[in-house]
Amino acid sequence: MTHSYHITGMTCGSCEAKVKSALLQVDHITSVEVSKDKGTAVISMDKHVALSTLQNALEAKYTIKAPEHHEAMEQTKSWLETYKPVLLIFVYIFLGSSLIEYSNGELDYLRWMRHFMAGFFLTFSFFKMLNLKGFKESYAMYDIIARKLPNWGYLYAFTELALGIAFLLNLNPLLTNSVTFVVMTISIIGVLKTVLDKKAIQCACLGDVFNLPMSTVTIIEDGLMILMSAGMLVHAM
Repeated sequence: MTHSYHITGMTCGSCEAKVKSALLQVDHITSVEVSKDKGTAVISMDKHVALSTLQNALEAKYTIKAPEHHEAMEQTKSWLETYKPVLLIFVYIFLGSSLIEYSNGELDYLRWMRHFMAGFFLTFSFFKMLNLKGFKESYAMYDIIARKLPNWGYLYAFTELALGIAFLLNLNPLLTNSVTFVVMTISIIGVLKTVLDKKAIQCACLGDVFNLPMSTVTIIEDGLMILMSAGMLVHAM
């Protein structure tokens, strides 16, 4: 995508060069054309870059504005495009779980949660299985256990698969939900630390098939599983 911006503060050819050089160093920007005389910058990027990110890349005396496009809309479109795989997966799992309840003629929220969690773990483990080595390496970058025990990444993928099967077959609900609660609680610790530290790390939730950045979306994924397993644990006791 290519956007045009207005830039103020450029007074000479050196300013023009500085602005261009600074913008080219921003992630996802592929080309930059700057004009001091027009006070403009035409920027091409493979993924939308927020206006605030562009401003932070420039010296304080330069101000960049985006009058030719709706910045909030562009950021929303970029967010949806980035997380499209995860959003689609959740929609499909949600619909699948809901259709099961519809076919049974009544809504049993515990059964709905069990099928939702089964779909979640089976789907997410599938993507990890496509490249176990790649997942293990990505997971070790932020998970507190995988950092110390690298092979935990392999075990984690198979643990998700086992949990998916256990939820699907409703095997020993107390044990299944207990394991889920513990595993997901440990997992979310590394996720929270990464997001709070604002580190740019790829999320390994879908293995290395999709380049998803670690964000609050990952926190919501893990948190949802923790809340569901906790609720089902209370019911199973």
